[in-house]
Amino acid sequence: MKKKETKKMTKDQALKDLDKLKKELFNFRFQKINGQLTSPSKINITKKNIARLKTLIDRKANA
Repeated sequence: MKKKETKKMTKDQALKDLDKLKKELFNFRFQKINGQLTSPSKINITKKNIARLKTLIDRKANA
């Protein structure tokens, strides 16, 4: 997910994507423990996307 994509989102879309990303992160952590995770960088990318969406939600709430 890129910055341009997040800026175009509405608050509701951002909240839906945030929930989806949190579930993905949860699954990635379990895959890492079981040794099934093919690309460990997915965890960091997912965390960054979650932070971007949280920032976007805060900005939209304060605006």
